[in-house]
Amino acid sequence: MEAKRQKLRTAIYIDGYNLYYGRLRGSSYKWLDVVALFQHVVHTIAPESEVQAVRFFTAPALARFARHGDQSMIAQNEYHRALENKYPGLFTKILGSHVFEKDGTELPRFVAGRPFDRSDSVRVWRLVEKKTDVNLAIRMYRDAVSGHYDQLVLVSNDSDAEPVLEAITQDFPAMRIGVVMPISPPDPARKGRPSSASLSGLAHWTRDYIRDDELAQCQLPEIVPTRKKPARKPAHW
Repeated sequence: MEAKRQKLRTAIYIDGYNLYYGRLRGSSYKWLDVVALFQHVVHTIAPESEVQAVRFFTAPALARFARHGDQSMIAQNEYHRALENKYPGLFTKILGSHVFEKDGTELPRFVAGRPFDRSDSVRVWRLVEKKTDVNLAIRMYRDAVSGHYDQLVLVSNDSDAEPVLEAITQDFPAMRIGVVMPISPPDPARKGRPSSASLSGLAHWTRDYIRDDELAQCQLPEIVPTRKKPARKPAHW
């Protein structure tokens, strides 16, 4: 008789900025049930996983710089409320911040077909997300220290996460590390973002794409009940 597999107590860490710009921007899948999606992905690779925490790292939308103004802030708030109320105790958001560089930044001008030329630069407005990477790294490492988990899964294709993965693998060799990269499956017909080899090299397993059908199957209900008024899918999403 086959011995019963021991459950892998699992925490998932989602780089919301990387997920949005790597996979969701310009799509119709923004009302995404990240808990259902990444539970599905983790279970397809490690069926013994028991997801006990999903931590979502992002920064508040700023109406002044968003395409839809105040509606972008409302949309983000509705999305977070939907997830928090559907998965109380399981889903947690951790907010960073944005810094607006008011004096502008000198960057080389892009000209199609011409190589990088630092001598031809322009001053641009620049909005920079702050603290998200640090918040994610600190939380991953603290969770490793706590002993509450057997497996930590990073959802990101950003090589800035390499140092924390390296530290965890060195300090906690028994900890399993998984990486899910929020990019499209390889397609010879179009040029996509490459997956991060540095993250893959530090993981026990890697999923280097998310399919459209997975995104479509893991959408939140258009109306999610809450203790107060329901959270509704934004019209422009």
